[in-house]
Formats: sequence, C-alpha cells, structure tokens
Amino acid sequence: MKILALESSSKAASAALLDDGRLAARTFQATGLTHSRTLLPMTEAMLADCEVPLSAVDVFAVAAGPGSFTGLRIGIAAVKGLAWAEEKPCCAVSTLEAMAWNVAHMNMKIICAMDARRSQIYCAVFDSAGGIPVRLAPDRAMAAADLAEELAGDESPKVVVGCGAGICLEALAARGIPCTPAPRQLILEDAVGVALAAHEMAKAGNTVSANALMPVYLRPSQAERMRADNK
Repeated sequence: MKILALESSSKAASAALLDDGRLAARTFQATGLTHSRTLLPMTEAMLADCEVPLSAVDVFAVAAGPGSFTGLRIGIAAVKGLAWAEEKPCCAVSTLEAMAWNVAHMNMKIICAMDARRSQIYCAVFDSAGGIPVRLAPDRAMAAADLAEELAGDESPKVVVGCGAGICLEALAARGIPCTPAPRQLILEDAVGVALAAHEMAKAGNTVSANALMPVYLRPSQAERMRADNK
C-alpha cells in the first residue's frame, strides 16, 4: 500500500511517500515561503524522483487540523484535488497525532503543542507503547497554563513536540514540571508522521472520500468570531 501524505498546518511544508509502512521518500521546507507556492511542486518533484505516478498511490493523507487556517485549507485542497482525480480514498489525520509519531520511539509521555495564538495552544497528550502513540487526551485549544495544571503531580518523563513546544515548556517549567523538548530535527510538524498515522488508519478502514475530506479547526476563525461579536 502506497500512501502519499501532505503537511501544511504550520510554518513548514512537507510531503512523504510511504510504501507498505516503509518511508520511501520525504521532502521538507521551512523557508517562510507560502505553502501555495511550495507544497504541490515539492510533491510532484518527489514523486517524479521516485518514478511513482499518482495512479500508483493507494491512499492520500493530509494533516487535517488543528493548525493554521490558511495552511490547513491549502493542504486539504491539494489532497482533495489529487485524490478526486484518481478516485482514491483519503485519511484525515489529526495534526497533533501525526506530531506524536515524530517521537514515539522515545518511550515517554508525549505532549504535542502548536501555537494557537490568543494566549492558547492546540494540544494533545499521548503515551508511547512499542513505538506507537496511544492517545491519553483529545485534541484541544487551551491555555498552556491549564495544561500544566492538569499535568501537575505527573512524574512520568515527558517530551514536547511541535511549533508550540517553547510556549508549553515555559508553562510547564513555571509549575516545576520537568519536560524535555524533542530533538531539533524532530520538533516540527512533518508529513512522515502524517503518513505513519494514515497507515494505521487505512489498515483499520478509517478512510473517507475526497468529497468528505474536511479540515478540523477546533475553534471558529477570526472572521467568524468577529461576525458573532457584531451580532
């Protein structure tokens, strides 16, 4: 089973190709260029280098959220277009769960954190069991201090991954909770994690059609909030 995965939920853009659970190729950019300029050209070049046509891809996967509203829409639109043309199934992967795969080999409690702005983080907590993340808490938008309060008294070793790791580490340190940042090469959101999570989802039959693929924002957009405030 070949899985093509895209990640554009935050500052970095990446694509990965998984072949029967083995990473065949990966491309990654965190240059500050917009994902609308980089994501599809990167993906096309990667597939061309691997000599894998789109028709050979069995499942298309994407980080469906939470994350940057614009970034998520770019990734979702790209995967919709690719999968729709090939009439192939899709996997809508939690961005936070995909991040947990980056450090699942570390055998620690995994705290996944993204900067959600407005004094909040998007976060989820996982445990690592034999290199596979096991969810302990749902994806949420919350204050980092509230997460630190939840984890107070938990003495298990912890690692923080994601673009919000700095915010999370600061809040945990303020409560005297020891925690380790993920290694630099693993700390950012990556399509490899999306592909690995999608592999497990596809094996379990948890796929959707391109038409049904939708982003998961966790909270209303700024435009929606402004509209609600003006009513």
